[in-house]
Amino acid sequence: MPEQDKFLVDPFDFLADMFQRPPLFGEYTVDRLWQDEHISQRMLELHLDKDTELASRPHAFIERSAEWIKSRFEIGAKTVVFDYGCGPGLYTSRFARMGASVTGIDFSKRSIDHATAYASDHSLEVSYVLADYLSWETTDRADLITLIFCDLCPLSPHRRQTLFGRFRRHLKPGGHILLDVCSLAQFESKKEQTVCERNLLGGFFSPHDYFGFLTAFKYDSERVSLDKYTIVERGGVRHFYNWIQHYGVDELAGELGENGFAVQEVYSNVAGDPYEADSPVLAVVAQVV
Repeated sequence: MPEQDKFLVDPFDFLADMFQRPPLFGEYTVDRLWQDEHISQRMLELHLDKDTELASRPHAFIERSAEWIKSRFEIGAKTVVFDYGCGPGLYTSRFARMGASVTGIDFSKRSIDHATAYASDHSLEVSYVLADYLSWETTDRADLITLIFCDLCPLSPHRRQTLFGRFRRHLKPGGHILLDVCSLAQFESKKEQTVCERNLLGGFFSPHDYFGFLTAFKYDSERVSLDKYTIVERGGVRHFYNWIQHYGVDELAGELGENGFAVQEVYSNVAGDPYEADSPVLAVVAQVV
């Protein structure tokens, strides 16, 4: 059984803790989600499901997105692409087929192992790195850095600042970043709620029988939402915190500006669809100032 937090014996204290609004970005458990043996396997299954939008977008969208990225950034044999949070290689494999020199970085060993095996089986030249991209360094420089599926949003302001610093160092002069984020429209659609189910999300969190509690919070002034998962198994309890920073165009452009980037273009997604204010996702192309 995975490592667990100390079990709260008193039922009142347990429930009081579950409903307590946590300090903003006070707990960071992304590594638990992607490195847990069982959860990482479920994550990989969701990535590879062509029709779901839980870990990656539907593959038909990814195909359209990759083709737009190829056209927009003129990806070819001389293009160097770094894909941060590459997962099982859904974008990196497509970039490699375009002839680009591609590096994918992810801290999920299961995802990297799958991506590496897929590249080998399909004779694709991709360099995969098992690492936390917040600390990964390289002497190589990229023409394009991608951060896709709103991977920026779970990061605290300090972690985002660290990541932008990596981007600045890892780009060639004139290089671009392409990233998408959760929008303010998506934030407005969220609501605070509590859900309890036996084996919540179809056994996603454990191969063993468990009770799962989802407690959803909104931090209105900061435009942050939190899905706090409390997983109760025999003998223990685990917590997972899914923080999401939501952005409007001005907010994202301002944060990028504070970190040395200027936004060039704004879209509703990474397939280049025109920006609409009610889109749940906001995507931007930016360059170092």
